[in-house]
Amino acid sequence: MRLLPLAVLPVLLFVFASCGDDDNNGTTAAPTATAAEAATQTTAPTTASTAPVAIGLEKLPGAYSRPTFVTNAGDGANRLFVLEKPGRVRVLREGSLVTQPFLDITSLVRSTGNEQGLLGLAFHPDFESNGRFFVAYTALDSKNTVAEYRVSTSGSDSADASSAKILLAVADQYANHNGGMLAFGPDGYLYISMGDGGSGGDPHGNGQNRDSLLGKLLRIDVNSGNPYGIPSSNPFANDANARKEVWAYGLRNAWRFTFDRETGDVWIADVGQNKFEELDFQPAGSKGGENYGWNIMEGNACYKPASGCNQEGLVKPFFEYGHGEGCSVTGGYVYRGAAIGALVGRYIFTDYCTPTLWLTTRSAGGEFTTIESGELPGGVSAFGEDESGELYITVDGEGAVYKLVAN
Repeated sequence: MRLLPLAVLPVLLFVFASCGDDDNNGTTAAPTATAAEAATQTTAPTTASTAPVAIGLEKLPGAYSRPTFVTNAGDGANRLFVLEKPGRVRVLREGSLVTQPFLDITSLVRSTGNEQGLLGLAFHPDFESNGRFFVAYTALDSKNTVAEYRVSTSGSDSADASSAKILLAVADQYANHNGGMLAFGPDGYLYISMGDGGSGGDPHGNGQNRDSLLGKLLRIDVNSGNPYGIPSSNPFANDANARKEVWAYGLRNAWRFTFDRETGDVWIADVGQNKFEELDFQPAGSKGGENYGWNIMEGNACYKPASGCNQEGLVKPFFEYGHGEGCSVTGGYVYRGAAIGALVGRYIFTDYCTPTLWLTTRSAGGEFTTIESGELPGGVSAFGEDESGELYITVDGEGAVYKLVAN
């Protein structure tokens, strides 16, 4: 992609002694790797450094209305697609912002709540040939909605708005905690994050209720069924007391999960309640069914009850941080690009309320090392990848998109 010769903003990165995850008191979670995780780990992680990295930012052209995500179509066109909270998808092609939106569904989207709006976008692995893509948004009736669309013509910068097909419309009583991340896994299935339904403390117990789609990571087959199929390997596909779509549960509001494009591991950033933000991990080869603990636990601390909670079978975060260090975790990606060599193989994330940049390295033995490594702009709402694995951030209040570059 050709970027206009805009100013590169230096971001100096330093190592700090404390490590943290999500928005609460700065404590460091002990690295955890359950027996189940070890048994299902099928791909050895690439050896990566644990040292700080110098990163710069290059601003991309265009002004965006509260951007919530940036991604690529994987079709060889090297375009970037930027989501705007009110309900538009914009296209950056060869360093220029296309005037007309790729998709405009503002008439369908409720974005009055701070966590509502157009939240997720994923292109079908065969998008180049079939033109299918999927969006997640809060509808006018406040339902957490996943819909399929198709491109107007192959290679076009315009989608066919009339091609909409609703896959999921999950009733949600509150404006917050809507999840909204969509991503296709290496297995070709579509993964969907659903928040716990909102309010505070998960008042309806959705996180631990496997018969609810809220508070979950879902996995569906968009190549079969009507409107979708259930993979036979889903952990609760044959459980009469659970929703068959559920892949993992016990999540409060996974504000971004991502797949490592090299290993297939899943990295999950789960926004906390009043004390702790947390980062969770699911190894490649997992059979699913992990319980990440909410609302029994918030991070590594008991939440309900406040002490003496039953932690049996719960998967603990590999990292947490307190609300003295942030307020809402923004999950990122394991970097697999070529421009910043020292960043390769490391998971990068930040916090919406503070500019701290964190880097996590996972060793071949499954141990996690997380360091604070400088700052990004405040208000980062999302990270995104282009086709070559280079990373970008969307900055909410500024209405801007930046590319991470070597400093």
